[in-house]
Amino acid sequence: MGTTLFAANAQTNSDNPLLKKWTGPYGGVPAFNEYKVSDFKPAIQFAIQEKLSEIDAITSNPKPATFDNTIAALERSGKAISRIYAVYGIYGSTLSTPEFDNVETEMSPKLSEFNDKIYQNKKLFTRIEALYNSKEKKKLTSEQQRLVWLYYTDFVREGAKLNDKDKEKVAKINQELASLFTKFSQNLLAEEHNQYVALKTESDFDGLPTEVKNAAIAEAKDRKLDVMGCIANTRSSIEPFLTFSTRRDLREKAFDIFVKRGDNGNANDNNATLVSILQLRTKKAKLLGFPTFADWSLSNKMAKDPKKTLDLMMSVWEPAVEKVHQDVAEMQKIVDAEGGKFKIKPWDYRYYAEKVRKAKYDLDQNEVKPYLQLENLREGMFWVAGELFNLSFKQITNVPVYHPDVRVWEVSNKLTGKVVGLWYFDPYARAGKRSGAWMNAYRDQQRMDGEVLTIVSNNCNFIKGSANEPVLISWEDATTLFHEFGHALHGLCSNVTYPTLSGTNVARDYVEFPSQLLEHWLATPEVLNKFALHYKTNQPLPQSLVDRIEKAANFNEGFATVETISSSLIDMKLHLTTTTIDPHKFEKETLDALHMPSEIVMRHRIPQFGHIFSDDGYAAGYYSYLWADVINADAWEAFTEGKGPYDKEVAKRLYDNVFSVGNTIDQEKAYENFRGRAPKSDALMRARNFPIKDKK
Repeated sequence: MGTTLFAANAQTNSDNPLLKKWTGPYGGVPAFNEYKVSDFKPAIQFAIQEKLSEIDAITSNPKPATFDNTIAALERSGKAISRIYAVYGIYGSTLSTPEFDNVETEMSPKLSEFNDKIYQNKKLFTRIEALYNSKEKKKLTSEQQRLVWLYYTDFVREGAKLNDKDKEKVAKINQELASLFTKFSQNLLAEEHNQYVALKTESDFDGLPTEVKNAAIAEAKDRKLDVMGCIANTRSSIEPFLTFSTRRDLREKAFDIFVKRGDNGNANDNNATLVSILQLRTKKAKLLGFPTFADWSLSNKMAKDPKKTLDLMMSVWEPAVEKVHQDVAEMQKIVDAEGGKFKIKPWDYRYYAEKVRKAKYDLDQNEVKPYLQLENLREGMFWVAGELFNLSFKQITNVPVYHPDVRVWEVSNKLTGKVVGLWYFDPYARAGKRSGAWMNAYRDQQRMDGEVLTIVSNNCNFIKGSANEPVLISWEDATTLFHEFGHALHGLCSNVTYPTLSGTNVARDYVEFPSQLLEHWLATPEVLNKFALHYKTNQPLPQSLVDRIEKAANFNEGFATVETISSSLIDMKLHLTTTTIDPHKFEKETLDALHMPSEIVMRHRIPQFGHIFSDDGYAAGYYSYLWADVINADAWEAFTEGKGPYDKEVAKRLYDNVFSVGNTIDQEKAYENFRGRAPKSDALMRARNFPIKDKK
């Protein structure tokens, strides 16, 4: 684009709020009160050209490549597109509308094309490569050397060394993939929004706890349906219904709509889309010099080799399946004793598991739930962050939010009073918001040109329920809350110089480690006694109930493990396959070969597996949860071997070597610096109460 035209466009876009720098407190915050969907397209187009012009300036520099004129210049470039992309992601995941879907459909391939223009820029790569091979590199700081290495390896991995013809092919594939990812996500969101189970009579509510019943009534009102209540087709609504509803016929209906999302042969069917994604990924991997997409995907992960991940998954799979068979036998006894005359089916599993929990451990989820108030647990998380990392949280109202449900906290170091960032919290389910729970970084911490504070968010899908009633959540939901907060703390504790190395920008199979680790603090007596308070009496969980929770801690671990690892194995095997698949046949044959228990389905069936088909993030990477759990279980034992969960010395090592360092150091080395050795998988087997095989 010529300078004159660029300047003219700058004038035209000067009023576009998405192109304005973030202003206000905390070094600027997103102006959510000013953005409109119609602003996105012109803002994205302008910001793309702005970054490409900045890169032209870097590559046109007649002076030899140095860290400052190449790598640091790249780190400083594209500030507008980074800001816009943060907001674009928020709209796509939490404020989706048909109008925004149209923008996303049009702009996704353009954003992919833009990325390829950077990765395939010959002049730019020549400068990065020269610096990477330079003797001068040794004079750089260790963080600068890490950043040079990361840029070089990322560019090579994305095809910087390919010939022009192959670069064009990769770019074309990436654009096609971007369009297909968007289509897959939008189809899935439509299936979740459009389908539900209607509750038409009082008996349809049988067995449901009060808050689940109230949420179903509220959902029907929100949808303006002429029925008493309805169960939305999202995990946060379906799973409680499957756990408590005594109506086996309705449980089957609820289960059916949930596991068939994206697989209904309608306009939102995802099968053809995902097959195209897999074919394109295989082509791309081969162009980039890898035998399969899995090999390409793992080339920048800790695991490196797909076989390592399969070995780990299978080592846990077999004991988990055995545990499921034992648990199902106990459930079947209850069915038979009740005269049920049926074999346990997947829509029965949660319901009868709950009965076994009650019989075996005298523990009823509904007995625990009145103590698990969302707002109290949030305060409990803040307290844990204070004990481990000296963070304090103060709610603020002087920054705009994108929805009335969203609240914001200023986060400071409680010893020094220094503000380290902002935490946005978006806890409730609503139309246009994708299912599940996640963390976002709106802005990465850095200090290249003065301190830049991080801005992070946690997003959940809790059911709001009745007005003026506290939101009560399950133990599983409380665990998820702590998990996502672990990601947020990984961002908030970041203490690095360069944004690309900041916070959660680490290997995908390491990023889940800090979040999974934080889950452990929920069950500590300190949190339960202070924050698990009954919503009516304000009394803490009785010790007898805490003891029963502890005894039942590994209950249903077989189910959770099989549900997740079946998805992980399918993901890896899909991406090790280079032939065109039939999704139904592939799923059935792979699970049959694994002897998948018939009473369980994968946590994510192939046509709804957003983790691996909404983008490349977890593609051939869903194993990461298990890989990180090995590290997490080993790290938790550092606390239990020490003075316990709040051991200040272990917490400081954790902060210094894990939470604060981002990607400034190789993650294996970072963990060894924390633990004094590599992680051992035996810790995971102990944590899940699975048998540990003797090592020969």
